[in-house]
Amino acid sequence: MGKIVVVMYVTLDGVMEEPSWTAPYWDDELAKFQLELLFRSDALLLGRVTYEGFAAAWPAAEDEEGFAERINKLPKYVVSTTLKRTEWNARLITRDIPQEVSKLKKTGQRLVVYGSAELVESLLKHDLIDELHLMTFPLVLGEGKRLFKENADQKMFNLKNIRSTDSGVLIASYTPDK
Repeated sequence: MGKIVVVMYVTLDGVMEEPSWTAPYWDDELAKFQLELLFRSDALLLGRVTYEGFAAAWPAAEDEEGFAERINKLPKYVVSTTLKRTEWNARLITRDIPQEVSKLKKTGQRLVVYGSAELVESLLKHDLIDELHLMTFPLVLGEGKRLFKENADQKMFNLKNIRSTDSGVLIASYTPDK
């Protein structure tokens, strides 16, 4: 059975939207963590907004660590009810989303989800998340889209690992308490 791994940047007040606020905290430890997660993945599972942002930025990106090359080569599954077509090595999932994602897991793939708050909410509701990696940045924005909505279903998680970077970012890894 494959796994769905959610990787998310959040502020202390839970904001995850437009994470340009991460730049002052970026360091080698955070980059290494992200690189390891990406290189252990078989494909990306993205919501429409994240996919469109990534597809606009990553194909032209270059870096010494190989992150850009890896993210560009990986297959992508894009969950959207409004998108009509995809590029950038992506396949569209438009209906029966929990069922289609369950089928993807059965292929044995390790699917990484970046951003994609609405997709994460749906995956959480249907108990499809196997790992949750939260990188909590030491700032409060006060407004913006939050990772978990006020009326989110209650779910329990087990802490598997936690560490902090020199810049103060907490990297916490969880698995669902099933």
